[in-house]
Amino acid sequence: MNTVKLRLSIEQFLIEDIWEQDLTTDTIFTGDAQGEIVFLAKENGIFCGQDILLTGFPLLDADVEVSIFVKDGDAIQAGQELGKVVGKVSALLKGERVILNLVQRMSGIATLTQKAVQTLGESDTRICDTRKTTPGLRMFEKYAVRCGGGYNHRYGLYDGIMIKDNHISFAGSITEAVQMVRARTGHMVKVEVETETKDQVIEAVEAGADVIMFDNRTPEEIVQMKELVPDHIITEASGGITLENLGDYSDCGVDYISLGFLTHSYKALDISVKVTAGDTHPLSERGALI
Repeated sequence: MNTVKLRLSIEQFLIEDIWEQDLTTDTIFTGDAQGEIVFLAKENGIFCGQDILLTGFPLLDADVEVSIFVKDGDAIQAGQELGKVVGKVSALLKGERVILNLVQRMSGIATLTQKAVQTLGESDTRICDTRKTTPGLRMFEKYAVRCGGGYNHRYGLYDGIMIKDNHISFAGSITEAVQMVRARTGHMVKVEVETETKDQVIEAVEAGADVIMFDNRTPEEIVQMKELVPDHIITEASGGITLENLGDYSDCGVDYISLGFLTHSYKALDISVKVTAGDTHPLSERGALI
């Protein structure tokens, strides 16, 4: 993730939560009391979020010490300690909820993505995400997909051309849309076209599409439609594909399967923050997304 964007984003998240003060913490801890918290996995999954811990807490206490025991993309087990943070109690309490929320969500996406990758097994098809992300969290969610073994589709409207059904309707045809795009962009920009029928696939091929998406097609339909696409054109399947039926698409031969559910229907991984007194005695635990 971009270091500057990461820092700015977390700053905004902390401002949203703290605003002018943490009314509870600031009225209990008025000095420089030191404390220690440990991030603890409560279920098995894939960890994602080391840069969140390393960036977030120092924004609240420049002298905080953050130790990470795992790396992004590592498989973690229930009961495993993931990281430790030592610093001012006030900073630990002000930052733990925002930081924990991000780590839980990113780890949940990474875990779900790995399940999707494993569901395809030995297939050469790559799993990728979509733009169906949480506003404000796209950078975090797409990074988590990569940590789970997936790939990123375009980040936004600015870095890739994807001609969808509504573009085609307004433009008049696939051919017209592709021609207008080609006339106004350079040779470094790839053009993807969304198709639903064999006729649309043939038109997209003849129009010079670089990538052809088979939208909301069955595995059997995709196999037939792919035969119409030359090998030099990248193919993608999308729409109506769930974790439950994903295995049915493993032999379709497409290069990519894009899955919106990776970033809009994931479950946050259960991770908690344990506050320790001294070296061993737990005082409290935070885990629920409140």
